Amino acid sequence: MRVLIAEDHTILRAGLKALLTSDPELEVVAEADNGKDAVRAVGQFNPHIVLMDLNMPGTNGISAIGEIRRRYPDVKVLVLTAHKTEEYIREALTAGANGYVLKDATSQELMLGVKSVLNGKSYLSPAISEHVINGFLDGSKDPRQRSQWDLLTAREREILKLIAEGYTSKEMAGYLCLSIKTVEKHRSNLMKKLDLHNVSALTQLAISKGLVGN
Repeated sequence: MRVLIAEDHTILRAGLKALLTSDPELEVVAEADNGKDAVRAVGQFNPHIVLMDLNMPGTNGISAIGEIRRRYPDVKVLVLTAHKTEEYIREALTAGANGYVLKDATSQELMLGVKSVLNGKSYLSPAISEHVINGFLDGSKDPRQRSQWDLLTAREREILKLIAEGYTSKEMAGYLCLSIKTVEKHRSNLMKKLDLHNVSALTQLAISKGLVGN
């Protein structure tokens, strides 16, 4: 079974590759260090499953998951991340992830997650299952409780991340293959929705949401 690893830390990618290829049924066919390249690699190498980090430079994991599931619906996606908040879990699963494993999981748990997803099942780390259940019981999926953050589209969150990473509108347009006018429109919309009107405030929000490191 062909595996693609999307993770921006070189040492961690190497460790994951060593672990996965220790199983004779698995072959790591490609690696990517950002979401945009991960989507491209899926089209090029046709993996059965993508092991996806969420916090990567440029296009993040959430956006990449949505794009992969839209373009290549048969490809499975297993999230491997340090983020354990209900918000991240919900967004990843809504984007189309088939499973969610934390980076502090054991190697046995990760391999169980990979095999479960490849066999057509969903997989959540035990700690994640607790968050999902608690979120459901708390009614956090009630649309009436949606925050300003929840109102942002996937593209607006991507623009926010790039703003926090220091991209200019022109650079964002080139990276996302959009016109500068379209980028500026997204930028204006997200600032209105968040009621934040300068780069510093937007950057602080991006950091607090784990879109970029501090």
